Amino acid sequence: MSDPIKRLRRPALWTAGAVLLLALPFYLDRFWLQAGLFAMAAAIGAIGLNLLTGSTGQLSMGHAFFLAVGAYGYCVLAGDSTGTLTGLNLPSWLAAVLAVALAGVAGGLFSPIAGRLQGAYLGIATLALIFIGQHVLFNAHDLTGGFNGRDVPPLSLFGVTFDESELLVAAVPFGSAEKLWYVALLALAGCALFARGVLRGRPGRAMNAIRDHRIAAGVLGVPVARYRAGVFVLSSMYAGLAGVLLALVFQRTVPEYFGMILSLEYLAMIVIGGLGSVAGAVVGAVFVSLLPQLLTRYSDALPLVSAPGTGGVAPGEASRYLYGAAVVAVVLFLPGGLVRPAFRRRKTTTSEESP
Repeated sequence: MSDPIKRLRRPALWTAGAVLLLALPFYLDRFWLQAGLFAMAAAIGAIGLNLLTGSTGQLSMGHAFFLAVGAYGYCVLAGDSTGTLTGLNLPSWLAAVLAVALAGVAGGLFSPIAGRLQGAYLGIATLALIFIGQHVLFNAHDLTGGFNGRDVPPLSLFGVTFDESELLVAAVPFGSAEKLWYVALLALAGCALFARGVLRGRPGRAMNAIRDHRIAAGVLGVPVARYRAGVFVLSSMYAGLAGVLLALVFQRTVPEYFGMILSLEYLAMIVIGGLGSVAGAVVGAVFVSLLPQLLTRYSDALPLVSAPGTGGVAPGEASRYLYGAAVVAVVLFLPGGLVRPAFRRRKTTTSEESP
């Protein structure tokens, strides 16, 4: 029989972590809250991509396209019509839901291709989505605002508007970052739990079978094309939700952000954290999304790193060098990603505790 203390240790750690995350908006300044919001939005998108690439073995280079669909879909659905911009002025909560559904529809339109292609061929096909998306974003001025982008309407939910208007909570003034923190935290927890349930159930076993040996999975009765198409749609919806959260945090969407580099960053997240793992997607997203912001904040104290245009290496460029090196190091020395050693230790502990 296992030690009761060891059995209770993991729930206690999860509870302590949850309490800490809930308390952070009361103590952190705006920079750290925004950094955390970016990390949580990135984690949602990375979980979706990990379901597609890490668990099903489908290489996607077009993840940024679906983030753009979610972000701009929300802006159009929730925004007002002005002289130059089109908006449907829907309730913001409904616009967020419909934007995620719109990203899923976009994934569904591409899913017949995703169900039949694999490997580099699928990667090249999804890469085309980036070029199509960039062309539309820069030229559909009525919907996107063109090169300058468009403002993002604040989210309003249960009578609370998630803008800069202050809301006093326990004598602490909550602005948009503090209020959005709990929305993002709830969204991330829901997405992570749903993905974990998918991976631990029958769909997860079918997805892993398709990844490991597509022909054998088909022989065993797994509908390969249908699963591939379905996972592609699910991944697109995760990306759409991440896009909505990013838009709410940025408060302005610009087309340039949703380019090829963003898709490559998401691939780096799942490789660094661990392919096929929900925890790995979260760890990789935190690493890749926080690194450039930390380098920017502390560029004065770091050698060779300086503000853009001052002669040194810009923080954004330095961060790409570092997580590029991290990808190489993980592939060479930690093929399972940063979370794999922790999983190994947990399995070892569990086997030692078993009678």
